[in-house]
Amino acid sequence: MNWYKLQLLLILLVGLNGNAQNKPAGNKIPVKDVKASQLDYEYVPNDPLKARIYTLPNGLKVYLSVYKNAPRIQTLIGIKAGSKNDPAQATGLAHYLEHMVFKGTDKYGTKDWAKESIELQKIEKLYQIYGQEKDQLKRKQLYRQIDSVSGIAAKYAIANEYDKMLAAIGADGTNASTSFDETVYINEIPSNQVENFLKIESERFRKLVLRLFHTELEAVYEEKNRGMDDDQNKVYEAAMAALWKKHTYGTQTTIGTIDHLKNPSMVEIHNFFNKYYVPNNMAIVMSGDFDPDQVIKQINKHFGGLKPKPVDSFTFTPEDPINEKREINIYGPDPSNVNLAWRFNGKGSQEEEILTLLTGILYNGTAGLIDLNLNQSQKALGCNAILWPLKDYSLFSIGGQPIEGQSLKELEQLILEQLELIKKGEFPDWMMDAVLTDIKLQKTKSLENNGPRAEEMLNAFVSDIKWSDNVNRIERLSKITKKDIVEFTNKNFSKNNYVIVYKHVGEDTTVQKVDKPEITPVEVNRDDASPFVQKIMNSTPPEINPVFIDYKKDILQDTLKANIPLIYTKNDENKLFQLYFKFNMGNNNDVELPIAVEYIPLCALKDMNAEKIQQEFYKLGCNLDVYCDNENTWIRLTGLNESFEKSVNLLENILSEGVVEQEALTDLKGNILKTRNDAKQNKGLILNEALLKYALYGPLNPFTHVISNDELNKLNVEQIQNKIRKLLSYPHQVLYYGPIDLKSITQYLKENHRTPEKLMEPPLPKQFEILHQLKQVYAVDFDMKQVEILMISNGGNYITDNVPITFLYNAYFGGGMNGVVFQDLRESKALAYSCYSNFNLPNKKYKKTFNMSYIGSQADKLNEAIQGMQSLLNEMPKSNNSFLASKEMLLQDIRTRRITKSEKIFNYLTAVDLGHTTDIRKEIFEKVKNYSLTDVDKFHGENIKNKPNSLLILGKKEKMDIKILEQYGPVKFLSLTEIFGY
Repeated sequence: MNWYKLQLLLILLVGLNGNAQNKPAGNKIPVKDVKASQLDYEYVPNDPLKARIYTLPNGLKVYLSVYKNAPRIQTLIGIKAGSKNDPAQATGLAHYLEHMVFKGTDKYGTKDWAKESIELQKIEKLYQIYGQEKDQLKRKQLYRQIDSVSGIAAKYAIANEYDKMLAAIGADGTNASTSFDETVYINEIPSNQVENFLKIESERFRKLVLRLFHTELEAVYEEKNRGMDDDQNKVYEAAMAALWKKHTYGTQTTIGTIDHLKNPSMVEIHNFFNKYYVPNNMAIVMSGDFDPDQVIKQINKHFGGLKPKPVDSFTFTPEDPINEKREINIYGPDPSNVNLAWRFNGKGSQEEEILTLLTGILYNGTAGLIDLNLNQSQKALGCNAILWPLKDYSLFSIGGQPIEGQSLKELEQLILEQLELIKKGEFPDWMMDAVLTDIKLQKTKSLENNGPRAEEMLNAFVSDIKWSDNVNRIERLSKITKKDIVEFTNKNFSKNNYVIVYKHVGEDTTVQKVDKPEITPVEVNRDDASPFVQKIMNSTPPEINPVFIDYKKDILQDTLKANIPLIYTKNDENKLFQLYFKFNMGNNNDVELPIAVEYIPLCALKDMNAEKIQQEFYKLGCNLDVYCDNENTWIRLTGLNESFEKSVNLLENILSEGVVEQEALTDLKGNILKTRNDAKQNKGLILNEALLKYALYGPLNPFTHVISNDELNKLNVEQIQNKIRKLLSYPHQVLYYGPIDLKSITQYLKENHRTPEKLMEPPLPKQFEILHQLKQVYAVDFDMKQVEILMISNGGNYITDNVPITFLYNAYFGGGMNGVVFQDLRESKALAYSCYSNFNLPNKKYKKTFNMSYIGSQADKLNEAIQGMQSLLNEMPKSNNSFLASKEMLLQDIRTRRITKSEKIFNYLTAVDLGHTTDIRKEIFEKVKNYSLTDVDKFHGENIKNKPNSLLILGKKEKMDIKILEQYGPVKFLSLTEIFGY
């Protein structure tokens, strides 16, 4: 639940749209039937979100934006306190508190609060003594006492009642995140469940109860260990520590130190909650389909009673200037990379706004200096520039991976050369307008999603940015000139004022593991329910009827030249278009095809080089993307409708007349080989792709069926150029979502889509069959602290009639925090931070189903982790309360989820691939209503229970107990060459 990675925390500038009506400028608008002096709202004319901003009498901020795309609402409850507010002697506290806010109060999560509270007080006192004790023997004795008393307290607790309630009201995406400046609690809810949601949340924030404390602490230990196994996280933390020597952005991390995690204080956590979790330091943010006049009264009813308290402003000592380069070396198994970082003023500052444009000039994914001079010219791999604005400071970073034979120092110099070009003003004059157009385009795209809408409002709250300043941001950006950018860059980017982190491939000898104490599994009391929860479960809000797609009415079709089908849905919301060419052939048909497809954005034309082509797309406000997997090839063009004809013509020219150049092809082949080598250092790819495919299909499988390195090197210009120019000669579909009517778009594409009168037959695809699973253990030796485990077993043929029960089974057994797997392995036994199980349905009707379960744990917990998952797979625990919550979650999701816009097209294509003629959700909805827990148990017994399965293990061999693994079948250690096929 922790978003401490930089990549996960970056939020692009978004602008949003809504359907609430603005009132005349200059007024505050009173809420009907409520005192105007108490609940007036603020608004800003011409605000695309049409946001209403309320301040309740107790200081609680409420941001409401109406967007009627579907009867659902994205909710965020933000606390203006994060890890920067952690006490220096208790780092990681805000993050751990975030976990504990899910555990309930004295009204829910408990069977007998009077008895439970006595035991919790004992645990709290024991932890205070434990944290101060230095003698290791006495600490072990104390922890055994904590474990013992915790077992007694757990008898009165009911685990996961919060998650059951949110599942029962049909919430989705239930989660939370802690960053430096804020802690945020996340839910997407059906529109008819606002009252129940507010009842639950107001109770949740009324009182903190630290129940099941030591088992949740185990989950945080696992999270810390996972972070220490993540090379990019280590790079990020090292950069932050070097940039900030005084501010807590750098002096402490969100997840905390090992020492502080080992010595938690329940008293400190309560103090933090009481200090910062007060209404005048909180905001409720909602974006979606609701009546704001009604919702604000409901919020006031449920949250208006929370008592405000004075909250001290966060103060900090300003950082000293960085006058000399700060170099850091990080080691680990992931591919080498380099990251340069600079420190600037925070969100909403003039520096941050100039940096927004500077970032776009350097890197925009298409035509920035880094895009063209490093990525497009293949002088580096995956180079990018990132701006991360926090409240007090901003971080600006440029990083990337070297190509084969390139040193990190050489890549550093190439990056700095791009900044030198900015300093000299050597970038096109039109780039400023193009970057601003791109920002507007991204804002327009964000209008269509409640998530970014809510995020924008939350960010304004956390950073104390006036909403009028937020709304007028684009206008201010438009006034920044090229001269301003050049002067700013010369002033703020010297040769010595940055931090650089060199990430090397090698063993990290500095990493410590958070050793976890022995824990006795606690009771989770699945079948119990508190009166508070029973009331929520038995409530009957107004019902929302589901809306299903009618493929005959909602999907319009026509035919282009050579009988190429056009599949169409109109965009009535804005002036953006999406155009796809989809080919039902991929790597399985031709192992050379992915190389040709990857080269398409590198193509030149007779009168235009590749760099100019990318600049032209960017000036037009359009993006070209290509993708080739095992079965399909996709070419996607998206952007502003006003540029539709020009951008399509440019794309058609590339596909018909594209020129492949020897130097660019040589560089591409070299980079593909480098990427292949780097892939062998990516543990996620090793486990979830290479090892999984090996276990499912054998040595020759969809992952290893690729062009060999030798064959790749032999490819020549003519071969690749011919494949690109012949691509439109193969059968394909054209997909269009945009504002142009069907008749006009059909006529245009008939005249301009360059296909021959007769199409060629594609090469026959290589077929792969899932093997029968036996009791076999496949293991890969990899340098990491954790061990990650997959278990797979055979399913059977895809049968449409089985889809509804499969969905319900997955929701009950392995899905989310309410699922059996999460409750048992994390809540009860504290064996993992992450665990799940899923019965996998294929994407094509002819493919087989299979079951896959995952658990990540410590190597010394290997046996317990395997046994824990195996026992669940062989004997499914049964809880009617959990089942009813899972069932209602699934039904509510179908009732309130809407397939709209271009999603209709992709839903239809999926249905065709699976042999459906109607929206499968309708069958799921009708059947799930009548299923019982007995039906789920029957599915489990027929498809999962006692089935032979293969174990896939990724971890350090020397830390694995081979004798334990041999209990589960013959053990075969596989090399990376064996599972990657090269």
